[in-house]
Amino acid sequence: MPLFAVKSIAFSYGATPVIGNLSLEIEEGGVVALLGPNGSGKTTLLKLLLGLLRPRQGQVCLRGQDLARMSYREVARELAYVPQVHRETFGYTVSDVVMMGRMAHASFLARYGEEDKRVVSQALERLSITHLANRSCTEISGGERQLTLVARALAQGARAFIMDEPTSNLDYGNQIRLLQRTAQLADGGFTFIFTTHHPGHAFAIADRVIMMRQGEIVQDGAPGAVLERETLCRLYDLPAQIFDRPVPSQWGMPQMRRFNL
Repeated sequence: MPLFAVKSIAFSYGATPVIGNLSLEIEEGGVVALLGPNGSGKTTLLKLLLGLLRPRQGQVCLRGQDLARMSYREVARELAYVPQVHRETFGYTVSDVVMMGRMAHASFLARYGEEDKRVVSQALERLSITHLANRSCTEISGGERQLTLVARALAQGARAFIMDEPTSNLDYGNQIRLLQRTAQLADGGFTFIFTTHHPGHAFAIADRVIMMRQGEIVQDGAPGAVLERETLCRLYDLPAQIFDRPVPSQWGMPQMRRFNL
């Protein structure tokens, strides 16, 4: 049984169609990268997979269940959302933010217990940010905040993470660190689905690349087969001569599962 089975879905914002008659399956485990120009429907597809939007037609199934019939808690125990990095308005500590991931397991007005604290500690350790536990999120770097959000998703207990442009606004070093942690977690059995504007990031860690354009899937396959000069030029309406070297060698990205920081 696949993690996701998307069956002939369509979605519109008002009278503006965004996704039309799209079908795909995503198996559990590994990394799936969604690549495409702005307005291609990538973020909308993520929201449909999370159950934040409902398709106008068709069906999204999570482990064989219709997502539309699942409760928030049921979905939260299966899926975790990792947004783009942002600066915290309030001075929550890193530990406080990660503890918020336990809300899916807490009853109304219940206090967090020793098991919750253990899970949070384990998530911090897994992301190598235990030393930040008592630091305010307003005082740490963008890369550290993004790792904090991944730790929060781990503490949630989900095995599948959905990430919308997770490296946005991060410097190159923090992009590499986040990609490396993602690859390590994927090797540990977690599933990642993420959008990106960087083909090099998809090449570095993805097992599968799905290219979208105008709400449709135009390419779907292994990075080495999909991330080629011709397909990228068609995807982004670029002239072929813009690349003076073959793709993907020009991206200069390490293969993350073979690269230890």
